[in-house]
Amino acid sequence: MNTESSDFGTVGTDYAAYSKGGRGRLRHEIVARRVLEELGDKPARVLDVGCGDGEMVLRLAAAGHHVTGAEVSSDMLKRAEEKLAAAGLAERVRLVEANIYDLPFDGEVFDAVCCHGVVMYLPDSAEPIANLARLVAPGGILSVLTKNTLAVGVREALRGQYDTALAQIETTQAASMGNLGIVTRGDAPYRLNQLASDNGLVPLPWQGVRIFHDHLGNDWRPEEDVFRKALATEWAASIRSPYRELGRLVHAVARREATA
Repeated sequence: MNTESSDFGTVGTDYAAYSKGGRGRLRHEIVARRVLEELGDKPARVLDVGCGDGEMVLRLAAAGHHVTGAEVSSDMLKRAEEKLAAAGLAERVRLVEANIYDLPFDGEVFDAVCCHGVVMYLPDSAEPIANLARLVAPGGILSVLTKNTLAVGVREALRGQYDTALAQIETTQAASMGNLGIVTRGDAPYRLNQLASDNGLVPLPWQGVRIFHDHLGNDWRPEEDVFRKALATEWAASIRSPYRELGRLVHAVARREATA
């Protein structure tokens, strides 16, 4: 989840706390569920670019898939190694220190290429998505999660930060400060679909992620039954308009057609 311009290793503790809170869990659960549904029951080869501390790698490996995690932050990779070892899943996972602009996988393709919470920190999405798309095997999917420009100002308005919300809404400002203290840039779902098409993939229905709960702080840690109800509501809304347009994050999925 790191880039050359943003050292996510320095916010590793904050990110771990976010992942354990209700907001982070909603994101990880919704995205993992969609990826796993698209993969089906057979063990698959999965690449997670910008894998951070291994939160998604852990879910995919636990489901029986063979996962390669690529991450530019050595600190984050160490956290991922520890997490996978504690879960007894290290043998099913390969971790590689690598940047999205220079991925060391020549000659390899994957049944799923995931890139979640990465391109929002990069200057643009075109080159990164092209780099990812070329690694998608026939019949495989590309899964990209990033900030949704259709929902600029929504979080801020619900938090009562009206001056900031108004400025974003009136200017359609796509860049804003994220919860980890790093500026994020957004993409519209239709642009992500177009980039997938430009790289030979067929866009599938996209999702809005964290529609009703994004304005809550990272200290929102609901009881399990409350979380499950929140998750069910978010999942149902994630594929339906007009709800999905209001998701803080957009999950774009595309598939490469299988060869005959």
